[in-house]
Amino acid sequence: QVQLVESGGGLVQAGGSLRLSCAASGRTFSNYTTGWFRQAPGKEREFVSVIRSSGVSTNYADSVKGRFTISRDNAKNTVYLQMNSLKPEDTAVYHCAVSSYYGSRSRDPSRYDYWGQGTQVTVSS
Repeated sequence: QVQLVESGGGLVQAGGSLRLSCAASGRTFSNYTTGWFRQAPGKEREFVSVIRSSGVSTNYADSVKGRFTISRDNAKNTVYLQMNSLKPEDTAVYHCAVSSYYGSRSRDPSRYDYWGQGTQVTVSS
């Protein structure tokens, strides 16, 4: 069992920045791939970014590439999502999730075993 708690969301103007954190407890966090997903009202959950357990490999959705950066500190059992140049279309609830898998299907939410409750990000125009 892994417990995940997201934090760092809030209200920001377009062009601003936020840094989300995903803090884990339970099983050895450093063994898991960690992904960030988001869900806007009335829309399906959408892949944002993923980082391998070692932190060496990362991947991003095209919509956030060049603006968002994922990183992890395994000593602190925490994964971060630095979000810059935010746009109104980034408004959503952001969830982190962990998986024992990393590969071509890491964008698929069904590959993830444990999820956090999410943190709201609202970007005003």
